[in-house]
Amino acid sequence: MVERSWRNWAGNQHALPAHVAQPSSVDELSAILWDAAARSLPVRCVGAGHSFTPIAVTDGVQIVLDTLRGIESVERNHDGSAQVTVLAGTRLRELTARLWDLGLAMTNLGDIDEQSVAGAISTGTHGTGVRFGGIATQVSALELMTADGQLLRCSGNENTELFDAARVGLGALGVITRVTLNCVAAFALQAVEMPSTLTATLRGLESTVAGVDHFEFYWFPHTDRVLTKRNTRLLGDSVLKPLGKVRSYLDDELLSNTVFEGLNRAVTRMPALIPRLNAVSARALSAREYTDRSYRVFASSRTVKFVEMEYAVPVSEIAWVLREVDRWLERSMISVAFPVEVRFAAGDDIWLSTAYGRPTAYIAVHQYHRRDHREYFDAVEAICRSVGGRPHWGKLHSLGSAELRETYEHFDDFLRIRDSMDPTRLFDSDYLDHLLS
Repeated sequence: MVERSWRNWAGNQHALPAHVAQPSSVDELSAILWDAAARSLPVRCVGAGHSFTPIAVTDGVQIVLDTLRGIESVERNHDGSAQVTVLAGTRLRELTARLWDLGLAMTNLGDIDEQSVAGAISTGTHGTGVRFGGIATQVSALELMTADGQLLRCSGNENTELFDAARVGLGALGVITRVTLNCVAAFALQAVEMPSTLTATLRGLESTVAGVDHFEFYWFPHTDRVLTKRNTRLLGDSVLKPLGKVRSYLDDELLSNTVFEGLNRAVTRMPALIPRLNAVSARALSAREYTDRSYRVFASSRTVKFVEMEYAVPVSEIAWVLREVDRWLERSMISVAFPVEVRFAAGDDIWLSTAYGRPTAYIAVHQYHRRDHREYFDAVEAICRSVGGRPHWGKLHSLGSAELRETYEHFDDFLRIRDSMDPTRLFDSDYLDHLLS
């Protein structure tokens, strides 16, 4: 029996659906949709629950796709790449390990790999690397089940407008059942992590971003300190030099998760200590270098619960945005213990992608789940919106359809496709109505 009560990973969204369904086949999924339509119950799908918004929340039928998982086919190319078709509920962690065994890899990944394939592409999940797009840009074809229980395939050559809309479709167009991914030959990543200053990082940002395959950095608020991460792509047969078990445990589990959880619990009661704590934490960071399978370097473990907002801004504006956030923190009474994450991505042509039509920088701000995030997030949102920023679809923001229409050239085209795919609004929710009216 599937538990009806649902909470997302962060615990800030919850639902009590009328029914929770976990189809074991595509035919069973079709029957579930027919039954929901007959009972006039709305339908929402859920993957790993790593979105911070109410995008999966429903009081109707919640569909869990966990049973629809695994690789269905691999079509190899002469250059070592391949088109890999997977079922929609496949978790990225499971997929990337299996791809490595097949001599393949995803071109890029985000910094966690808990999500389902369908959930990751539907909300615009991305990694970093100015020459690489989000996960949805790696999709070459999709299969959707429509509101009437029929399967519809779309790609760059078939139902092309639907493809433009569905790669970041918010679950509003149908239930993704299969995804075909453009995978590349397996590759390793050489990771170089080192502390620096925000001042120096911003001064050389343009050349660094252009010269490193995958660059990102974490800025510690109330300080000038950052941690930079430079990941360089190597051939898959390169000699691997992963972190030792002791160093990996100390850095990635004990310090980044266990100790960080304890510190956040403490400063929740004494927030005045946060600026001093950030200064000490940033200076305690040490450089490290290692080489490992690409998917092991891209993604890391996150066990400390937080809520998050992320905005996509033009690359040319990210330095100004960060300085404005710093100035706001200096003026405010807000203290923030979580680092600010900054990443980069290539522009793309997906209608509701946050990187549509422009090279993009991402600024992600976090707050411990036991602390109030609203004033901090509102301030950062205002700064990002002033330069045409677009909010990540799976992370907190305050925008509705009126504001979103202003920043997405194809917003009304998406609504037109939605009207044709789901005229009765089977896949609707209060939150989607707020976003897409």
